[in-house]
Amino acid sequence: MSELKTEPFVWQLRVYFEDTDAGGVVYHSRYLNFFERARTEMLRAMGVSQTELREKHGLIWVVLEINVKFRKAARLDDELLVSAELQWVKGVRQGFRQVMTRISDGVEIAIAELSAVMLHADSLKPARMPEWIKAELNKHAE
Repeated sequence: MSELKTEPFVWQLRVYFEDTDAGGVVYHSRYLNFFERARTEMLRAMGVSQTELREKHGLIWVVLEINVKFRKAARLDDELLVSAELQWVKGVRQGFRQVMTRISDGVEIAIAELSAVMLHADSLKPARMPEWIKAELNKHAE
């Protein structure tokens, strides 16, 4: 397993009415959406388009496992920072750590640790990460 030393990518978002219940508290499932968007934006910032990955290379990324620790509630109109950091690569699997923080007071809202795997889009069988993606990730790991 190779451990990586990276600076986390950080993506900013605002909580909208559609993300909350009648009391203005974010639905627990929306946190997963927020984490997913931050990982997607991290990859996009590294030049990895998931659409291109699928259409040109026949590969997709999927989450195998995710563990979320909910610390505090996010609420309607909160502005949040969501980090995404690749922490390790082992064979076809990758490990990510993400932290969600409220901007106004710096309170940690939630932490996610997850493993993902790249698959062949047609067969859904595991695939090794292409060298060009590894190179992009390594650029950001230095």
